[in-house]
Amino acid sequence: MTHNDLANAPLGHTVSYPKSYDASVLFAIDRANNRASLGPLPAWQGADLWTAYELSWLNPKGKPVVAMGLFTVPHDTPRLIESKSFKLYLNSFNESRFDSLEQVVGIMRTDLEAACGGPMGITITPLRADTRELCTALPGENIDDLDVEIRHYQPTSGLLQCDPTTTVTETLTSDLLKSNCPVTGQPDWGSVQITYTGPKIDRAALLQYIVSLRQHNEFHEHCVETLYCDIWRECKPVALTVYARYTRRGGLDINPWRSSHQVEVAAQRTPRQ
Repeated sequence: MTHNDLANAPLGHTVSYPKSYDASVLFAIDRANNRASLGPLPAWQGADLWTAYELSWLNPKGKPVVAMGLFTVPHDTPRLIESKSFKLYLNSFNESRFDSLEQVVGIMRTDLEAACGGPMGITITPLRADTRELCTALPGENIDDLDVEIRHYQPTSGLLQCDPTTTVTETLTSDLLKSNCPVTGQPDWGSVQITYTGPKIDRAALLQYIVSLRQHNEFHEHCVETLYCDIWRECKPVALTVYARYTRRGGLDINPWRSSHQVEVAAQRTPRQ
């Protein structure tokens, strides 16, 4: 596992898929470098929720098991896991035999916690004939139908406007979030939910700001932290939660959230996912 030097990451390079279980393909990235660019960080809580839709391994008799996984990486782990390396790692289980689901979970926990540098949550659920994975839009009032003119396609926090005379508690959502992978330049599509208590945010200005990330090159986790910090500083809410659910790539979706306080977020995929 290598940290920081993206030139050594599998992302953006042609790599061979492991023929058998291999933890060495995991590549971790220190969070500190990107966070330094955000200035003094507010106190926050949160996690990065990964959903794996293409998990498989062989049982002791060589029969395939298929499953789905939910991996919760807390915000305060020193490192995040680079997505392509995560995909390679999970696929390294495909042709290897394991005694039980519990053994698979135990191995993954050991490897992934070593990669991210702290405890994390792992839930692996084998698929059954009656498995139903439901989709639902992020709860809140969607602002995408507002008639706004867009002129900025790089993060522009100055677009945000608030009414200091009116305090509200509300949840606003948008499906127009887009950024780009900082290594490959590929588009990352997402939906974002913003829940806050504080001066009323101008919705048209908020939509313009969300769209301003459209040509920004940054990992999913970093984009959510940028959104959070900009809203926190410009609008000065007393409570704030930013939660984004990105469309999957390579059988994985990444869904980071950051909040000024402990909240429960639903690990429920959206129709776009």
